[in-house]
Amino acid sequence: MVPNAFSLHPELDAAALRAFVSALESGDVTDLAPARAAQVADSRAVAVFGRVKVAGAEGDLLDGALWRHTGSLPRPVIVMPSPWTDLGWLPYAVQATVFAARGYNVLAYSARGFAGSEGEAEVAGPLDVADGRRVLDHLIERTAGPVTRIGFLGASYGSVISQLVAAHDDRVDAVVALSTWGDLGEVFQENRTRHVAAVETLLRAAGRARLSPQTQAVLENVLAGRDMEGALRWAEQRSPFGHVKELNRRRLPVYFSHAWHETLFPVNQTLKTFNELTGPKRIDLSVGDHSGPEMTGMAGLPNRIWTTAHRWLDHHLKGADNGIADEGQVLAEVMWGRTLEPRPTWHSVTEHVRRLHLVDGGELADAPEAGWSAGVLCGVDTPAVVADAIVRSGYDEMAGRPKRYRTGDIDRAVAAVWTADPEPETARLRGTPRLRVTYRAANPGSTFVAYLLDVAPDGTGHLVTHAPYSDLESPPDSLVAADVELQSTAYDVPRGHRLMLVIDARDPFYADANLPRATLAFTSPEPTPSYLDLPLG
Repeated sequence: MVPNAFSLHPELDAAALRAFVSALESGDVTDLAPARAAQVADSRAVAVFGRVKVAGAEGDLLDGALWRHTGSLPRPVIVMPSPWTDLGWLPYAVQATVFAARGYNVLAYSARGFAGSEGEAEVAGPLDVADGRRVLDHLIERTAGPVTRIGFLGASYGSVISQLVAAHDDRVDAVVALSTWGDLGEVFQENRTRHVAAVETLLRAAGRARLSPQTQAVLENVLAGRDMEGALRWAEQRSPFGHVKELNRRRLPVYFSHAWHETLFPVNQTLKTFNELTGPKRIDLSVGDHSGPEMTGMAGLPNRIWTTAHRWLDHHLKGADNGIADEGQVLAEVMWGRTLEPRPTWHSVTEHVRRLHLVDGGELADAPEAGWSAGVLCGVDTPAVVADAIVRSGYDEMAGRPKRYRTGDIDRAVAAVWTADPEPETARLRGTPRLRVTYRAANPGSTFVAYLLDVAPDGTGHLVTHAPYSDLESPPDSLVAADVELQSTAYDVPRGHRLMLVIDARDPFYADANLPRATLAFTSPEPTPSYLDLPLG
């Protein structure tokens, strides 16, 4: 097990949540803030709260909490599988209480292997799906009146379990998936580059959990670069993208939220799943990192993501005519001005594409140029990095303090840098930037990371987006043509700022296939010029 376990939800106050649950049980709200006390009172006036044990798959008991109305009126119900956390179902306590006060019967539970639940965590595997279905059975059996419609809501890990249960249980009518993954294989490996920091973080966050031997082995194999084919096969079964056909068969309504600079589950792999769904769908994309945009809502504070989640379930489970069906499929928060931009579809986010060519002298130009070479020394990190800390750096972004990159400190001997002319007007980047670049590696196996920066006149920059790339098969000294989708973005580059493309061969977030002190020589052959396509909207 990786040491120094920590939470993927660093802003959650476990003591405050436990005090909230204690008040739900006793009715004594003396120690609660007025707003939390009102939520407890509203819920207790109409529903009974109690802790439960649910018989899950293979007889394992799952720890949970039930908010149950005693009357015989028809009601919708919601099941909430827990995030990947030692707190189990506790992060849902406030929001489940709000749902109960508004007429839902709710059961939140800790996923197997976490907190008070028995069994072993197997990362949204078949036993987790079976557990979700049995929790739903338990909730229906304890509902006094008829169950009208059924929703699943999950954050992070619980969002994946929610989607997979819905794919295999026709009783589920709608899903809310917050900070989810769509393709676990792309979480493990993007463009043949292993996400070692993401996997290390999952292991650290499960420091007190009980992982199944297979789960432990797969995660350790990804870290070590062993049996990646086996790991990707294992991940496919645990990916909503692999179950899109089942979700589309019933045109299941799904609401997603995600962060642009998500370091744990990068946004493109979730967008891939989102774009394949044919039923009612919506995705809210926000400034920040994993679970950050919805975190204040878990504490009971006003939060637009949770407000939308309530509206989504009210519409699809209660039939509320609240306008959410007419608002379009995409709502994007623009960095850093926080403007919210609705769009009818993801494909309508990008209106046209601007192509800049990588040319000699470190320029991004309108016309291609062949015959140049830019060398990158491997094995040396540079100031260009994905983030200072996985998950936690996103909170600085949400507070309006994104990392500032001193672009003048980037050593051009260990990184290749190309810079565009100053923008004459604000450049509205909307969508997925794409990089086409050719390079020669003297040794078998090579890795690079491309960063797109917004650089102010004083030379300081902010990260717009990035992506890694690895080639593991080309013979030594051959030309490698890399086609790379950078992570999607909504970013305004101010007038007078420059776009800068930085390519280096080392970033602690990713595995490195390079040999130490090897060199990658980037170039632009005439038949296949190197360029950067910028989506504008």
